[in-house]
Amino acid sequence: MDPILLGGIVAVVTILVLFSGVSVALGLLIVSTGFLLIFDGLRSLELIPEILFGKLDNFALLAIPMFIIMGSSIASTRAGADLYEALERWLTRVPGGLVISNLGACALFSAMSGSSPATCAAIGKMGIPEMRKRGYPDGVAAGSIAAGGTLGILIPPSVTMIVYGIATETSIGRLFLAGVIPGLLLVGLFMAWSLYSTWKTGDQQLLSSRVYTWKEKFEILPRVLPFLAIILGVLYAMYGGIATPSETAAVGALLCLLIAVVIYKLWNPKDLWVVLRDSTKESVMIMFIIAAAGVFSYMLSSLFITQSIAEWIGTLDVNRWVLMTFVMLFLLVAGFFLPPVAVILMAAPILLPIITTAGFDPIWFAVVLTINMEIGLISPPVGLNLYVINGIAPDISLKTILKGSLPFVACMVIAIVLLCFFPGIATWLPDVMMGEAV
Repeated sequence: MDPILLGGIVAVVTILVLFSGVSVALGLLIVSTGFLLIFDGLRSLELIPEILFGKLDNFALLAIPMFIIMGSSIASTRAGADLYEALERWLTRVPGGLVISNLGACALFSAMSGSSPATCAAIGKMGIPEMRKRGYPDGVAAGSIAAGGTLGILIPPSVTMIVYGIATETSIGRLFLAGVIPGLLLVGLFMAWSLYSTWKTGDQQLLSSRVYTWKEKFEILPRVLPFLAIILGVLYAMYGGIATPSETAAVGALLCLLIAVVIYKLWNPKDLWVVLRDSTKESVMIMFIIAAAGVFSYMLSSLFITQSIAEWIGTLDVNRWVLMTFVMLFLLVAGFFLPPVAVILMAAPILLPIITTAGFDPIWFAVVLTINMEIGLISPPVGLNLYVINGIAPDISLKTILKGSLPFVACMVIAIVLLCFFPGIATWLPDVMMGEAV
């Protein structure tokens, strides 16, 4: 059978299996095993366990559970509420400052937790009721938090970037640095829209603000600064050549747990057990997807699907930006239905040869891919962040939440366009800090 036709059949079968309701990892294993049995026979079953466990034999994977523990220990405390309150006190004189402080808190909390749903939950529990109480429209209150929560997969340390680095054998350090400026760009675009939408209403209640004393501003900082110091310390250790990403993640996880115990009185063994239990569940889920995706990639390669698609794309006489447009549309649609980790692990083996052949930087592509995944987090039918916000504020309809998040989707599209015109937004910092990639 023609490998490209076979690739189309594999894609259709994979979509049907995943839509059947089985887990992503199990679905990938079912598809991979089925096609290997059909085309390679029973002998292919001998290789599956070796590939499955061999994919997990990577020291870099240790960073994933460590960063997840780091995020879970923060999410289990009042750190999100304190971040929100601290920024509110310092930004309260800015028109629309409450939305700005929520977005700033989302950016900082996502940098500490690396999780979009956790960011939505932690900041949304405080921010949404407060904004609604002060007269902000429900759509603005819910949409800003839903969009701000997506920053968790872009701003380092990001589990999504780690997964991309492992799947494509790309430097995780460079990927982290590549996400910094685009992450700040998105925060700036989100804030600019929030300021404009607040000013446009002309509502004096929104434009006015409560005045906090300097004492009130400074007294909350000791509860926030230790977490920020950990982020800076982790990044300094990583880029200063002191430790590897896995080692810095382990130290960061330990320090976050200690701060949660010392500052937020997380003494109860039951509470600590919940943090470790939930972190283990999430880590195992991601590891299982990584292992299953390794088998899926092997199946695609052994049936010459990956090579044939890359070769076919290379023979197309189309502008490389037309090609990239189709790639981004594919990623956007995939992100509507699947979690970012699954999309990256499934798509990377196919897309990486294509984008490198077309002359695109894989580091730049990682950032563009991640922003596409961010759009998927606040877009139906899955739109995980939309449901998290709806769970926090069930009296706000999903339609209202979606409508409020659409302007922020437009901001993400603008960011992607800017990255296409100015790729240095993503590649400049890694090149300056770590030297140009060879």
